Amino acid sequence: MSKDKKEVYISVDIESDGPLPGPNSMLSFGAAAFIDGQLMHTFTRNLAQLTFASPDPKTKAEFWDKNPEAWEACRKDIVDPSVAMHDFVYWVENIPHTPVFVGYPATFDFMFVYYYMMHFVGRSPFSFSALDIKSYAMAKLGTGFRETTKRNMPKEWFKFDGKHTHVALDDAIEQGKLFMNILKWEKKV
Repeated sequence: MSKDKKEVYISVDIESDGPLPGPNSMLSFGAAAFIDGQLMHTFTRNLAQLTFASPDPKTKAEFWDKNPEAWEACRKDIVDPSVAMHDFVYWVENIPHTPVFVGYPATFDFMFVYYYMMHFVGRSPFSFSALDIKSYAMAKLGTGFRETTKRNMPKEWFKFDGKHTHVALDDAIEQGKLFMNILKWEKKV
């Protein structure tokens, strides 16, 4: 399907059993496609762990042991990673606009999704780039990177329903709404 020049912002969040794709596995990912500022489509899958990878004990102790509901959610309806990634690439490629991967932090989420797309599908509909919400907020606010934290961002950016659950699709929708609010925001002089 040919793409038009309009961009679709696809907010993606992943959950993993460690910090590095390959040695560790992506357990779950969710994607929320925003067109003209509106949530239009979603996609989510829970993945079987990679047979050649092993969970990181520190991630388990510091994250999963403290978020048992999220762990339970990402271990339901597990599918083979190859099937999940083929489904995802097909989904992205069939949205009739140019896809832009959006993440918070994009470096972490994109690293896993890109690795899985290239490993299982052999291509990425996003090329090899992603838009980082924190970096974009830094540019909008004119602040330093380290001081650009959610607690220092304008409260009006967070006017939406939903909370951070560590369930991939919930978090992808939440950060997508945050990004849409940042896009619309004009700094008051």
